[in-house]
Parts: sequence; structure tokens; C-alpha cells
Amino acid sequence: MTERRPGISEDWLAVWIGLLVVGLAFVTLSGLEVYGWVAKIGVWTRPDQAAAPLSPGLAGLSGAASVVLTGLFVLAIFTGGAWVLGTEVKRFAAALAVVIGVSMTCWVVGHYAYLAATPDKLKSLNIGWSLNLTGEAGYILALLAGLAVGNGFPRLAERLRPALRPEWYIKTAIVILGAGVGVKSAERLALAADVLVRGLCAIIEAYLIYWPVVYFIARRYFRFSREWAAPLASGISICGVSAAIATGAAIRARPVVPVMVSSLVVIFAVVELLILPFAAGHLLWGEPMVAGAWMGLAVKTDGAALAAGAVADALIRAQALGAAGLGYEPDWVANTTATVKIFIDVFIGVWAFVLAVVWAAWIDRRPGQRVRAVEVWRRFPKFVLGYALTFAVLLLLATRSPGLMQAARKITAGPDVLRSMCFALTFFTIGVVSNFRKLWQEGIGRLAAVYVLCLFGFIIWVGLLVSWIFFKGVRPPLM
Repeated sequence: MTERRPGISEDWLAVWIGLLVVGLAFVTLSGLEVYGWVAKIGVWTRPDQAAAPLSPGLAGLSGAASVVLTGLFVLAIFTGGAWVLGTEVKRFAAALAVVIGVSMTCWVVGHYAYLAATPDKLKSLNIGWSLNLTGEAGYILALLAGLAVGNGFPRLAERLRPALRPEWYIKTAIVILGAGVGVKSAERLALAADVLVRGLCAIIEAYLIYWPVVYFIARRYFRFSREWAAPLASGISICGVSAAIATGAAIRARPVVPVMVSSLVVIFAVVELLILPFAAGHLLWGEPMVAGAWMGLAVKTDGAALAAGAVADALIRAQALGAAGLGYEPDWVANTTATVKIFIDVFIGVWAFVLAVVWAAWIDRRPGQRVRAVEVWRRFPKFVLGYALTFAVLLLLATRSPGLMQAARKITAGPDVLRSMCFALTFFTIGVVSNFRKLWQEGIGRLAAVYVLCLFGFIIWVGLLVSWIFFKGVRPPLM
């Protein structure tokens, strides 16, 4: 059982662990690659290709050894956090070791080429087909493995219970995510100014159009409670996993709500990846930047969105060259996708604050009760502050001078790997704690129905319209 120490919460602990992970990476500026041993997982066709140490200077370290070291590091930081929380450390560590082992296995297997390779990578991997799931297939496998344990092996699930803390893992991952978003934002500043401005304008519709419409449909026609409707609206309309978790924390939803929404987001993002880039390549090759923005607005996870942008980029350039003799420079379509997606990520913290104020002032306020600032502070998700801090620090560092951009990329390389591992832990543990019968009673079937209706009924098409309004006539430079 957990006995929390006074003043300590998983929310704050996620901030400190995330800051520790990112802070250690700054040692890289001294020339020492502190995370050089971390396992970088790549798309593979042979098991010995699956993992390698992040630093090329550690070529003598095998991929398997780097995977083990990465798992031990994750075990150490969260076990230390469990001690701070007052948890029985031995039971927690034993359970977490199993959770890490299964989660990392799923993450590695999810990168198998026939599962993960996108169409633009098939030739280099010398394979003829793939399910095109990207490396995020590992999250789906982790979720399925967790569901199998939770529903088929109740004794094992009970043994793992001390380490079943999906919210803690995902909040830590989001704090670390801020650093990567900061560097990517700095990189996008190098794009043409009009693309940046158009991208910023375009993402406003994700918050002011998508969100209220999805929320209204979930409440009015599917009879979901506010606890379910708000994270669902954020997950479908904004940025999937991160937005759903931040929203759930802001409105004080039960942990299972935002993470189950996140699971649906990942699954549907894969479906979008299999359809939208090819539609864009066929229909929008004459408006390539419209296609790039559309991928960023329609595909809801970062990995799948960037993959969709890369696929659309390759298809559109090939089509434009063959049909009109236009040789566009590579990556502009993909960079437009990334620009729009990054701006959406940046505003997650702002939206969480808005929802915290709305829920404190109107939704949860009792008649005659005054809304105090302390109440907004109590319900505001503290891990968003960590996200904002890591974002701001890396953004400022990367934009100070061109020479620091490369240093910023090196700083975020190791934390990005650890962030992915935390996501894998999240999906496995939410699977373990999820009971099919209870989920069905909660309305998981209706949840998926809302997602299908909103995503394919209007979000994709409104995103296309907005992309057309802001990016019509904008062309990549010719080679």
C-alpha cells in the first residue's frame, strides 16, 4: 500500500523526475554524452538490428546490453520516486521490473519492419510490404499485453499492482516531451515566416472548433458524463495522448479515463496513417503545403502525424514531377506537418489552464461558493509546469545561436528515448488495470463510436478546409 508523505504527490514527483532526466542531459554540453548508453530502437528486419547505443562512440556496447541498461535506469528513477512517496520499495521494484521487461519487449517488437515501416522506408529496408504502423505499434502491443494480463491472469496482475501507476509514467513522459518540443519549435523558426504564421492561425481551429463540437456530441447524443466528454474532446481534437492526460488532470477525472482515451487515439492514428497520406498524394499534389498542414491537423499523435507528413511529402513530389515536371525540394511538406503539430503541442498547457479555470468556476462550483485562486491551483496539472519549463529552456538554448542548435538536439536525444519508454510503461499498465466488463459498462464501445463519428464525420474535413484557407497557393521551392 502507498503511504504518501505530506506535501508529496505523483503529479509533483513527475515534474521532478522529468526535470532530473532532462537536467542530466545538459552534461552533454561539457562533451560527455551522459546518455550515450541508452538504447535507441530502430525499425528492424533482424533482431540484432533492433537496438543500438545512442552514442556511436559506444559501438562496443551491444544493443541487448543497452536495452538492459536503459531498463535499469528507468527502474532506478521510479523506484527512487516510490521511496519518496513512502511506498514499500521492494514490492514496487519487483513489480516494476516485470512491467519494464514486458513494456520494453513490446516496444522493440513494435519496431519490426513488417509492422512499423512506412511506405517511404520500404525500399531502404528491402521489404515489399508493411502494415505501416510506425514504431507506435509498440504502444498498441503493450496495451494488448496489459489487457491480456489484466483479464486473463488475475494473480499476476495483483502481484504487479504496486507498479501499476500509468498516470505517473505518462506525466513524467510529458515533462520530458517539453524539451523535444522546444528544440523542434526552434527548428521550425527557420522556415519561411508566412508558413509559421499560417500554421499558428490554422491550429486555433483545433481548440475553438473541434473541441466544443466533440464535447457537445459526446454529451448530447452519447450521454457521456463531463468526466469522459472533456478528455475525449481533447484527445480527438487536439493532440491525443498529451492533451487527454492534461485535460483529465485539470478536471480531476479518474486515471482510467484519459489513458483509455489515449489508447483509442493511438489506434485511430494508425488508421489515419494508412489512409490520409495517400489521399493527399492523389488529390492535393497541386497544393502540397495544404496537404502538409492537413496531416498535422488531422492525425492526432506526433509519431503518426510526422510519418504521415513524410509519406505525403514523398508521394506529392513524385506526382508533381511526373504530372507537371515540378521538382519540389524535399521535406517542405513534412516540415509543414511538423510546424502545425508543434504549435498544437505548445498550447496544451494553455488549454489545461483554461479548463482548470472553467471547471473550478462553473462546472464544480457549488451555488453561492466563491471561486478562489487556490482552487484553480489545486486542480491545475502541475506536470504541465514541468512541460512548459523544459520547453522554454530548450527553445531559448536552441535559438541563441546556430551553433547551439546541434547541442540542443544532443541534449534531447537521450531523454526522448526515455520518454518513449515511459509511454510504453503507460500503455502496458493501463491495460493491466482495465477490466473489459467494467470498461464496457463505462461505455468504451460508445467512446469508440464518438471517435469514429467525429473524426471521419467532420474533423478530417474541417482540417482540410482550414488547411486550404491558410495554405492555398503556398508552394515549396523548386530544386
